[in-house]
Amino acid sequence: MTPFQFQRASNGVEAVRMAAGEGAKYLGGGTNLVDLMREGIETPAVLVDVTALRGGIEDTASGGLLIGAATRNTALAEHQAVRDRYPVLARAVLAGASGQIRNMATVGGNILQRTRCTYFYDDAARCNKRDPGAGCDARDGFNRIHAILGASPACVAIHPSDMCVALAALDAVLHLEGPEGPRTLPLTDLHRLPGERPDRETELRPGELIAAVELPAHGSGSRSTYRKVRDRASYAFALVSVAAALDVAEDGTVRDVRLALGGVAHKPWRAVRAETALRGQAANAQSFREAAEAELADAAPLRDNGFKIELARRTVVATLLELTGDRA
Repeated sequence: MTPFQFQRASNGVEAVRMAAGEGAKYLGGGTNLVDLMREGIETPAVLVDVTALRGGIEDTASGGLLIGAATRNTALAEHQAVRDRYPVLARAVLAGASGQIRNMATVGGNILQRTRCTYFYDDAARCNKRDPGAGCDARDGFNRIHAILGASPACVAIHPSDMCVALAALDAVLHLEGPEGPRTLPLTDLHRLPGERPDRETELRPGELIAAVELPAHGSGSRSTYRKVRDRASYAFALVSVAAALDVAEDGTVRDVRLALGGVAHKPWRAVRAETALRGQAANAQSFREAAEAELADAAPLRDNGFKIELARRTVVATLLELTGDRA
């Protein structure tokens, strides 16, 4: 492991000042960053410990919730307001990793975790995310878990977070602190698609820190849930996941819907096409299937992951049917 300096910040302003130098990284629970350091993929010159920064969950004046970035994942999933008002988020968190890791991992760190692509972790493989311009061995390699939406010739890796899929569906907003002062950014605008530079993963500016996540008030008529399809019942990343919130009018039509997919793209994939197709339509299996097909129309499977298209279609339908009370 490359030698590094270690500093502990007591507040956001101090953290940003400590991270002003070249090669600085923020350290939360360390469940992803420390692994990457062991593998020599991340080699920070300075680690700024931000676990003493704001944690906890509080109500906002507009009826939403404000979640401190240092909040542990377990605390988030167990919080009564989250479980009651945003069940999709509680279920997504509990679907990720193991209990021990959730006890350590922070909300901010989960949002910024990097891909679990095998080739990214293998320094003998070509990987544009790890070494820009090197190539992408995943495209013609073992690519069963890789992206079917939004990929590029440079990278077909997926974003691994379950939490972020739920946050995308909930229109979460990030509160950031940085050298230029505070600002907000929608979670859906944080992560980048790979394009020609998959190593540039987010829209964070140099030295910026995620301070908190804000959830807007959830529609009183809507229900939400998270469904994850994976190879094992626990401690496995999603082949496909769906975060959904559905509001059905008295006449049985979709008044509002929010959908996001995981395991299919380089970022949590907000299913805007499907949402548009569903609003005003009958809340039934046929409408749900047609909306899913619209969302997946541009899917570009690789040799080993074409099954994800049908799997995503069926998972969207099953998840929305669950929210209508029909488990058929």
